[in-house]
This record gives sequence, structure tokens and C-alpha cells, in this order.
Amino acid sequence: MKKEHKRYPGISRPFVAATFAITVDGKVTTRNFSPVDFTSREDKLHLFRQRALADAVLIGHTSLKRDNVRLGLPAELQHVRIKQKRIPTPLRVIVSNKGRIDSRLKIFQSGSSPILVFSTTRMPRKIQAALREKAALHLTESDDVDLAEILRILRRQYDVRRVACEGGPMLFRSLLERGLVDQLNLTIAPYMFGGAKAPTLTGLSKEFLPASVRCRLMKMRVVGEECFLTYRIKHRRQ
Repeated sequence: MKKEHKRYPGISRPFVAATFAITVDGKVTTRNFSPVDFTSREDKLHLFRQRALADAVLIGHTSLKRDNVRLGLPAELQHVRIKQKRIPTPLRVIVSNKGRIDSRLKIFQSGSSPILVFSTTRMPRKIQAALREKAALHLTESDDVDLAEILRILRRQYDVRRVACEGGPMLFRSLLERGLVDQLNLTIAPYMFGGAKAPTLTGLSKEFLPASVRCRLMKMRVVGEECFLTYRIKHRRQ
């Protein structure tokens, strides 16, 4: 597999590719953050293909709880990975600051690949006990998880070279602010939601990013009424 991870002085982390679908007016969901299906079957296949390229898929707890997904892959993509001598589906990585994760979510009912949970010691002990039977827990004593350290752990301990980030917008923004996103796969769907309280790609924050993030368009294709864009994120020199 091609080594696409980014190297920085003294550390190594995986290459991070985020995949999102947005409306024409830039919304990723409604103001209620409820599950909403506004893209085509082609977009869903596109998401699976991006996921299949990765060694690990990363998701924030809020998005996981809202969508209640297993983060698996269709059989045909699993077969491709097996032929490549890789595990059938990527590692599944959940990020949560408070750690109030319901062990009954669908992701924990599927044994398609190992699950890693990165959280803090704020996670209630009862939840810790329930999750330890289903996932590997990485808990820190700080109030918030360190996203850069999560990526370093994935690279060092699990040999993860490529991460597929699938949301939500708050996690994406946090990664973006720290210069931890390398590629953005963006599907523009032919809808407009409107509403100041409906989150955009970078969440609901009224604050600007600490610095503008420049992107370079690598690929564009139109299928039906949807536009699929691939951007490479231009990082500032360290």
C-alpha cells in the first residue's frame, strides 16, 4: 500500500481524508442534527469506496449516535481488501470527550473489525466497564482528547497509514484547525436547507478558523445532479 501519511519533525501520523456531503448552501444536516438522506446511491457508494481505502475510519460520538452506523463495507469491497491482504474492513475509531457512549449502538453489535474508543477519564466507570468488553479504550486524564496524539497512536500502535474521517462537522473543524486534514472529498447535492442553526461543513461556530485553509482541486466529476470534488489541503510550513 502506498505510504501517504504526512511527516512532521519528530513525529509521524496517518494521511487523513475527510468525506462529506453538503447541500448547495453548504449544510451537512438540518438544524435538529437529525439523520437526513439527501444524496444519491452513487454518493453512498462513493463514501464506501473512500472508507475502503483507509486503514481506520474516524467518527465523533455525536455523529455516531445520530446516525447509528456500523461503519462496515459491502461484501464486494471487503473481498477487494482481502485480496490485498488487508483486514476486511478498516479499524473503527470513536472519539468522545465526555465518553457517554451507549454500548447498545449498532457499531458494537458488529464484529467486522476492531473498535477503538478515544476518550477521557470523564467517561463514567459503568460505561467503561460495558465498553471494555467490546472495544479497546484509550482514556486520557485531560478534559478533552488530543487529536494529534490520537493520530500518532494510530500510526505507532496500529500501523494505520490512512484515516477516513466521516464526521461530524465539529470533529472535522477541530482536525482542520490543528492542520490534521490532508484531503477533503466533497459531494455537492442539489438541495438547499437554509437556516442559521443548520450546521455547515465546519459546524455552527460563528468564529472564523484561526487561519484560512487553502485547498487545491485535484479531481471533479458530475454524476446525475451531484458534483464530486476532491481537494488536497495545503498545509502551512511548520
